[in-house]
Amino acid sequence: MKNSSEVWNFVDAKQQSFIELSDRIWGMPELNFREVRSAAEHAAQLRGEGFRVQEGLGSLPTAVMGEAGEGGPVIAILGEYDALPELSQEAGVAEHRPLPGDGSGHGCGHNLLGSGAMLAATAVKDWLKAQGLPGRVRYYGCPAEEGGAGKAFMVQDGAFADVDIAISWHPGAFAGVMEALSLANTTIDFTFTGRSSHAAAAPHLGRSALDAIELMNVGVNYMREHMPSDARIHYAYLDAGGIAPNVVQGRAKVRYVVRALEVADVHALLARVRKIADGAALMTETSVVSEVKSAMSNLLANAPLEDAMQRNFDRLGPPQYDAADLAFAAKIQATVSRQDVETAFARSGARRTELALCQEIAPKVVPGTRMVGSTDVGDVSWAVPTVQAWGATHAIGTPGHSWQLTAQGKMPAAHKGMVHVAKVMAATAADLLADATLLHQAKAEHQARLEQTPYMPLLPAGQKPALDMC
Repeated sequence: MKNSSEVWNFVDAKQQSFIELSDRIWGMPELNFREVRSAAEHAAQLRGEGFRVQEGLGSLPTAVMGEAGEGGPVIAILGEYDALPELSQEAGVAEHRPLPGDGSGHGCGHNLLGSGAMLAATAVKDWLKAQGLPGRVRYYGCPAEEGGAGKAFMVQDGAFADVDIAISWHPGAFAGVMEALSLANTTIDFTFTGRSSHAAAAPHLGRSALDAIELMNVGVNYMREHMPSDARIHYAYLDAGGIAPNVVQGRAKVRYVVRALEVADVHALLARVRKIADGAALMTETSVVSEVKSAMSNLLANAPLEDAMQRNFDRLGPPQYDAADLAFAAKIQATVSRQDVETAFARSGARRTELALCQEIAPKVVPGTRMVGSTDVGDVSWAVPTVQAWGATHAIGTPGHSWQLTAQGKMPAAHKGMVHVAKVMAATAADLLADATLLHQAKAEHQARLEQTPYMPLLPAGQKPALDMC
């Protein structure tokens, strides 16, 4: 408990600088692999705090790492700073009011995620120095989480090869330990090539690539009845072959995302989707080629780390919001459905209240609920023992990837939730650095899980980042 209170003081001492960083990043919403200004801001902040900084890790020019301390175990704290397209929004306004510009916005709170993670790493650095303890803390600025699988490429490049433990978090409506449950996925493009012709004068000479995609989509839709209920398959047209209906489309392209609870299930589903694509090409006398753009594994749990983080949440208690925080959150909550709010409470396991912000620490395990999203933290969790937290930064019921979330990204409540979860991450890291037994338990469980289920990365060996994904 002493470790917790001491490292919390270091978080409090530095919080304002990182609140300002999160607001700067909010104002430069950059997409997958294009986070040039955001990465530079993070590198500058790390240098200002006395970290040893490395920019451009492996194949990712917008990844950054800062290290402090000497010897001992290496604790990594992971941050992100990428944004999403079409989620521009004026801050602090509870109505849809997009900003002028390219339309991108921090609709998943990654401006807070990176800043809060670096705040935690900075507090651990200062605590290590004050205690005179051996050990190293690293902040990893990880690009392209939103579909680009940046961390999967970082794992492939060996960025975590000498790391002992990884810690991260994500903005949410409630504070608590994140259940290690996510969907593995692969993003893959299918390009069909046929033969163009005049659709009226010589339709018999054409072979439509667009027809091939439409037949592929029909085939995948029939497949949905015959796959695991937790699996998900989505698609989007990247190139429908042009805008002229009187031309038989000679080339067309579609992007698929195939998700499942386990890596092995994604491999199996992906093989079936490929067969459907081949069948569609056969039916239309076209050809098809596929290209994996990104892939990420499901999360691997670690009970000793989750228990240690839970103890720190219990010691700290929930974030403390004031009347102005609650009033603005209520205005945001009024823009979503009651079902959004009810679903948020049900998934968190927290007691239902009429207040629009988190009032208690969510339970560690919520029976019968599932996180059905994906995260590239999954690949890190197979490489090193990993634990994640939820930080309570926005109104209960706020949809992920929404203008409402962007609108809250610079509000005092978001800052308070970010600082709160930074304290939990920093205290968990301090516990691991001070307690060799806890560190050993976490590593031993990780090894036991790998022996039972070896890591089978979905990312093809030698795959390069798809810098053209957005």
